[in-house]
Amino acid sequence: MNAADLLYQEVVVEHKRAPRHFGTLEAPTHEARGRNPQCGDEVEVQLRVEDGRVADIAFHGQGCAICIASSSMMTEAVLGRDVGAARELQQRFRAVLTGQAEPQAETLGKLVSLSGVCRYPSRIKCALLGWHALMHAIGEASDAPDEAKALP
Repeated sequence: MNAADLLYQEVVVEHKRAPRHFGTLEAPTHEARGRNPQCGDEVEVQLRVEDGRVADIAFHGQGCAICIASSSMMTEAVLGRDVGAARELQQRFRAVLTGQAEPQAETLGKLVSLSGVCRYPSRIKCALLGWHALMHAIGEASDAPDEAKALP
């Protein structure tokens, strides 16, 4: 096992064991649910958007280690960013997982540790489920069959 694979395992295990921002928000402005019927993963993402930026975010649900770890890392990566930057990060992350872009730590941060998922096509949906829900929540997902609801 090489060093990159070891790092990948350590980061995924840490985020699965102790997911960041796991739970629900008291007053979300946006939320969406994602479900992968093939494996049973289900994630709901809630966020509070203020002045065009993600002021708070939480997720809850159940899923495999990759799904939960990716959702956890997503919350850390987008918290405090403006919505446009969150969209761009999702697009970069998706491009890396689908083999359309090379992983770069300077643009992905800790998310680069999930780049190895691209070697396992059946797990890509697991890693992207929380991200699809996030995009639905902020109104920018077009290719995922998830449910979304922006709150008044």
